[in-house]
Amino acid sequence: MMSDRCFEALLSDHHAEIYRYVLRVTGRRQDADDLAQETFLRAFRAHRSLPPDANFRAWLFAIATNLTRNHFRSQKRRRLAYAEVGSESPETDGERPDRVTLSQELESAVEQVVSGLPLKQRLAFLQRKIHGLDYETIGRSIECSAETARAHVFQALRKVRRALEGRELIGKELVP
Repeated sequence: MMSDRCFEALLSDHHAEIYRYVLRVTGRRQDADDLAQETFLRAFRAHRSLPPDANFRAWLFAIATNLTRNHFRSQKRRRLAYAEVGSESPETDGERPDRVTLSQELESAVEQVVSGLPLKQRLAFLQRKIHGLDYETIGRSIECSAETARAHVFQALRKVRRALEGRELIGKELVP
């Protein structure tokens, strides 16, 4: 059983990383704030039942991934409801300033490509390339085998590379 003090230490160690992960998946600061907060709220409610040898980081990613899935499902239902009544769903995100330099333009292009990936590919790609999780952990997080997680990352990386063909990538990594 994990003590509250131990939980608080782990929370502070992983909060920024979970927030960045959710932000990259959703692309919106407001959604990332809400989902990261909900991730840690759920973790707090359940942390006492976690075995002492549990991988806390992987557990947090699994919670964040499940919440993100639910978020996209509810967004889809909302869009369908708006379409049914003939209204438009507000999709704009006014928080992003115009990109000026080449590296900022490249980062924006990569983010756009990543945000357009199918959800499982996007989740696997971000968990592997941004957060460095192993395929076994990614597989548990998105509910598939480690090999399927590896395939999702491979497919995502291939799509990102194809979308960015012809752009100046010297000295740059293909990560948002």
